[in-house]
Amino acid sequence: MEARAEQRYARVTPRRVKIVCDLIRGKDAELAKGILQNTPNHSAALLYKVLCSACANAENNYEMDPAKLYVSTVMVTPGPILKRGRATARGRYSPIKKRTSHIIVAVAEKEA
Repeated sequence: MEARAEQRYARVTPRRVKIVCDLIRGKDAELAKGILQNTPNHSAALLYKVLCSACANAENNYEMDPAKLYVSTVMVTPGPILKRGRATARGRYSPIKKRTSHIIVAVAEKEA
């Protein structure tokens, strides 16, 4: 049984979040929280909140033991792109793509 949590439309690029996702995939939940708290990255703070939410869902909704939880799945998918722009030299227009992400974290209990 897996408990999951997701954050949709996070204002950070998926490429930046994937780097941090690789740090916690497959680790114990408490160890993953420690790694995320000590990673100086905006996406690490977002992932920390989603991981805490997944652990709370596991404990409250599925009555799993918090000491046995590990990160079973971490996925990041691109969300919609906000298209903005600015004026550049010689009367031209330069597009700016503000990317968003959907972050999904699932935790499961370790088998004894």
